[in-house]
Amino acid sequence: MSRPDDSVLDAVASGSHYQPHAVLGLHQGTDAAGSVEWTVRARRPLAHSVTAVFADGTRVPLEHVRSGIWEGTRSGDPGRYELVTTYADGPDYVTDDPYRHLPTLGELDLHLIREGRHEQLWRVLGAHVREDDGVQGTAFSVWAPNARAVRVVGDFNGWDGQGHAMRSLGASGVWELFVPGVGAGEKYKFELLTRSGGWVLKADPMARYAEVPSGTASIVVSTSYVWNDGDWLAHRANTAPISQPMSVYEVHFGSWRQGLSYREAADQLIDYVLAHGFTHIEFLPLAEHPFGGSWGYQVTGYYAPTSRFGHPDDLRYLIDRIHQAGLGVIMDWVPGHFPKDAFALARFDGEPLYEHPDPRRGEHREWGTLVFDYGRPEVRNFLVANALYWFEEFHVDGLRVDAVASMLYLDYSREAGEWAPNIYGGREHLEAISFLQEVNATAYKRYPGIAMIAEESTSFPGVTAPTNRAGLGFGFKWNMGWMNDSLQYMKRDPLYRHHHEGELSFSFVYAFSENYVLPVSHDEVVHGKGSLFGRMPGDHWQKLANIRAFLAYMWGHPGKQLLFMGQEFGQMSEWSEGRSLDWWLMDQPTHAQLAGYVGALNRVYRDHSALWARDSDGAAFTRLGAPSWNPNVIAFARRDWHGNTVVVICNFSGTPVNDYTLELPEPGVWHEILNSDAPDYGGSGVGNLGVVHADENRLATMVVPPLGALWLRHDAQAHIPSPAHG
Repeated sequence: MSRPDDSVLDAVASGSHYQPHAVLGLHQGTDAAGSVEWTVRARRPLAHSVTAVFADGTRVPLEHVRSGIWEGTRSGDPGRYELVTTYADGPDYVTDDPYRHLPTLGELDLHLIREGRHEQLWRVLGAHVREDDGVQGTAFSVWAPNARAVRVVGDFNGWDGQGHAMRSLGASGVWELFVPGVGAGEKYKFELLTRSGGWVLKADPMARYAEVPSGTASIVVSTSYVWNDGDWLAHRANTAPISQPMSVYEVHFGSWRQGLSYREAADQLIDYVLAHGFTHIEFLPLAEHPFGGSWGYQVTGYYAPTSRFGHPDDLRYLIDRIHQAGLGVIMDWVPGHFPKDAFALARFDGEPLYEHPDPRRGEHREWGTLVFDYGRPEVRNFLVANALYWFEEFHVDGLRVDAVASMLYLDYSREAGEWAPNIYGGREHLEAISFLQEVNATAYKRYPGIAMIAEESTSFPGVTAPTNRAGLGFGFKWNMGWMNDSLQYMKRDPLYRHHHEGELSFSFVYAFSENYVLPVSHDEVVHGKGSLFGRMPGDHWQKLANIRAFLAYMWGHPGKQLLFMGQEFGQMSEWSEGRSLDWWLMDQPTHAQLAGYVGALNRVYRDHSALWARDSDGAAFTRLGAPSWNPNVIAFARRDWHGNTVVVICNFSGTPVNDYTLELPEPGVWHEILNSDAPDYGGSGVGNLGVVHADENRLATMVVPPLGALWLRHDAQAHIPSPAHG
């Protein structure tokens, strides 16, 4: 067999050749007589001797050829072998040869990657502990089509990758190497030789575990977790979230109660959320991110749960326990942009790869981040598979997709001349729209019963319309207009609110145009906005009363609900990710009463399907108010499919509305199922002794408490006795 050129041997020796397996390892050839012989080559710089020991007992001494490359030949069927290396003044070093192993990715995998259709991409790219040809090790693979050479470095080779150069798998742009002896827990990165001739050191884009920041290495990981939430998943697959109660408690994990790990938080968080009646927990992003102050929205490890709080299996444990308690889990997901950190995705192989190469499309200057190239099949595949990964590997019940508006418009946050129109001359980002449709359609196809939720702040049509009707295909959309208008209204002095009734009622006009979630999210309690408590006018009692009335209006309004942590007990200070919530407030009776009220609100909400079964059906909603129209009172009725009706009446003035006459949907008895002014909740006790009667003309006269709300349920069985006749 002819020996490779010296230049090739030198490149292989330095770990800078794109096909080291073509030189190293075992190769079939013929000797001078035409007989089959096998050549073994190995890279062992500074070695005193190198011997290939085959499974049949044959020992083949190798001779040094050049630059640390050794070579030897044998005849006959070779089979497996090990390399025995001696060094001066050292023991023998016996290892399997990484270059004798076949590629760990198949042709179908590579085809699907090229096409951007590998829905389980995380199973083939990245680092995977496995057995290959009877040898335990880790298969490494990475997509880097612009690289001239790629090496894997880590603890196992002293962070010198010259001896672990990866092979190119051709047009797929994938590089691969099986490294014997490497197991779970090993830190690693990839070294990539760029077109310009420099080396860059990068974390694995597909890493499923990473160092605790400020460390940036990827970590080889395997899972041994056994799930116990089969009943939950089976039930989920047979239900549609739109027709179920959904009351979401939004959590920043690191500051809910600081210092808790995933496992330590399980009992405390679950007990707390159950006690307060929420149906779902939504976590701000838990994918790996280097800067804690980004709250997780500057993602560098899309497939790696942040190691700040434990191992990925610890997160699996937390989610499993949440499911076993009957609660859903929603995760924030950030496919709209990524940070420029040099160790991560930015210019991954020395060229724009994950980001769009045109800065008019590939950069968010306002945020200092980069934008994915949604039109590139492999990049789109990276993101679609990532969404599926969280459903498949962590059993999440929904993804809240961050900053969708920034993805939909090419001119988002850009001045004239800073953006390029689409092929039709418009401002819509057609590739991003196509990506969103694909990820939603794929997720719903594979995981029935889940929820894809858009944080979308514009009037883009069809956000929650099905993709087969040209919609984006989301299950829900955050109602940002409702949030802005209603909070603007609530901060006004009650004396002047009657001039601004439209800020609350305008949402009824469009409430059924999409499937909405009504959010009071983390974004509303930071950056000088203050807490929900701090936004309310008046003294301490009035602030808490305003919150109770507002939440009753919010929970009664068509749509699902989301409340950021701390607002349920009236946190007074603005939220900061650097400290825990102000739990000491729960020792104050009035704040504990507010927390108890939220628990009651959630329980009454869940128990009455009229408040959630037809959230997107305008025929199930009626605005009320006649005959005693009062601009401070918002009243409406909600109905389910079985004729059950709940009326919501909110008085946002600072005084009771006495002798308030309202035409209710039905005559008869209406039970007061919620009164936000009840003494148990810290209210003044103004009410109607638990019941309101509507006459045969459906007119009921009642008192509506100050800064208070009533929920009334019609009792179809009860009746009002006729007056006695003399």
